[in-house]
Amino acid sequence: MSDFLLIHGSCHGAWCWDDLIPALEALGHTARAIDLPSHGADKTPVKDVTLDLYARAIIDAIDTPVTLVGHSMAGYPITAAAELAPEKISKLIYLCAYVPKAGMTLGDRRKSAPTQPLIEAIRICDDRISFEIDPTMAAEKFYHDVEPARAAWAVSKLGPQPIAPQETVLAVTETLPRHYIRCLDDRTVPPAFQVTMTQDWPAETVSEMHSSHSPFLSDPIGLAKLLSRVAN
Repeated sequence: MSDFLLIHGSCHGAWCWDDLIPALEALGHTARAIDLPSHGADKTPVKDVTLDLYARAIIDAIDTPVTLVGHSMAGYPITAAAELAPEKISKLIYLCAYVPKAGMTLGDRRKSAPTQPLIEAIRICDDRISFEIDPTMAAEKFYHDVEPARAAWAVSKLGPQPIAPQETVLAVTETLPRHYIRCLDDRTVPPAFQVTMTQDWPAETVSEMHSSHSPFLSDPIGLAKLLSRVAN
């Protein structure tokens, strides 16, 4: 059995994994989630948040080696964590996540996609160092296949996203085992771009789900089964 540490994406928090954790536990695994700095219940000021701070928060949450799952934006923080302390990570799993590329920030990565489906929903906050998602568009972008009441709950939980971590280049040297889960009905990270980011990965290290950007809410049981299979 595996020990999963789940890392949320932009504007989210540990809360987004609430349905997945019991589904993983039902399969015999252990699983937990953390709030990255300045997300969820974490009170770190936005101005202090960096990609390195994200990575150190992840590493500080690990005692024994974990299967580290990163959703969307968290592809960068989980990779940064692997660079800091590879001995604490058994495998990296990218869930419709941005895979770091040499010389490119996450923002660069997003802009290199063939389409920019999320851009119309992004609103720069008054502080000019964070952004939010327009709540009238969030369900369409993130949760279009989630039960409406659950989607509304998720939209109500969204918060500001510090910009600095997404404008930081990450050097990648570590070669830990990794797996990518493409979400084929994703309206945030284009499915075609998910293919591009993993086109040179061995076939056995890539899986697919017919889901939105948020399978942890739309199909937590299916996602748990898939994570259980690919963690080993």
